Amino acid sequence: MNQIKGVGVALITPFKKDLSIDTDALKRLVEYQCVNGTDYLVVLGTTGESPVFSEHETRLIVDTIKEANNKRLPLVLGIGGNNTMSISQKLKTYDLSGFSAILSVSPYYNKPNQEGIFHHYNALADASPLPIILYNVPGRTGSNITAETTLRLAENRNICAVKEASGNFSQCMEIIKHRPEGFLVISGDDAFTFPFIAMGMDGVISVICNSFPKLFSQMVHAALANKIEEARKLHYQLLDSMNLIFADGSPGGIKEILHYMNICESVVRPPLYAVNSKVREQLIQAAKQLIG
Repeated sequence: MNQIKGVGVALITPFKKDLSIDTDALKRLVEYQCVNGTDYLVVLGTTGESPVFSEHETRLIVDTIKEANNKRLPLVLGIGGNNTMSISQKLKTYDLSGFSAILSVSPYYNKPNQEGIFHHYNALADASPLPIILYNVPGRTGSNITAETTLRLAENRNICAVKEASGNFSQCMEIIKHRPEGFLVISGDDAFTFPFIAMGMDGVISVICNSFPKLFSQMVHAALANKIEEARKLHYQLLDSMNLIFADGSPGGIKEILHYMNICESVVRPPLYAVNSKVREQLIQAAKQLIG
């Protein structure tokens, strides 16, 4: 799975002011990623506001990204949820042509125990024709995939990686230390990516990369090449922006920067709402420091 090492961008979905999908802006965003150092594209993740789309809109987004990408970068598709049987059936029937892997968030709301999480992912791995990337994000799901459960799942040959967004350094180190050969550990926290790579992670699926793919990719690639001083300098250049984009909800923050850069509108769909004016001003100031 070398295709998902390095920098993946969790693509936002641009909307017009009437809340319809802005396919022209989405094409601009994909092109911007393709020419500025991003290693692969993650489609219909949480940052893409995937819960608020109809089936028709989901297909439109996938087709638009595939057309704009034109097979230049590997693609990862977000398919997850809290209904194991439904997600398993979708993985069996969905057109996955052109994708390299599936990113699947841990079940939310139901709050399964660790055995439930384990069996959920094994069912998905059995159903999926593509490798599964586990996605642990307790801040959104209400439950954590422990290091023990992740390592058990890593023995499944169709589970290739984990995106770790728990922010738990001890847990991440335990996974890195004991993972089987070939199992990738990917950061799900932009601001922690530099120290996480120093600990042994294989890259990141990033939000800030939507707006600053060149700088962020340089940082990640330098860290992976053990060029610590270069990576550290870039990390601290980006740190304010990496924190600010989550200060009043995501992807509202990153969309404000993209709007400032004339890539898309800053519109998010309900129940999300635009960031407050104070955060907006801070985001624009941080963007100016990086791009003028």
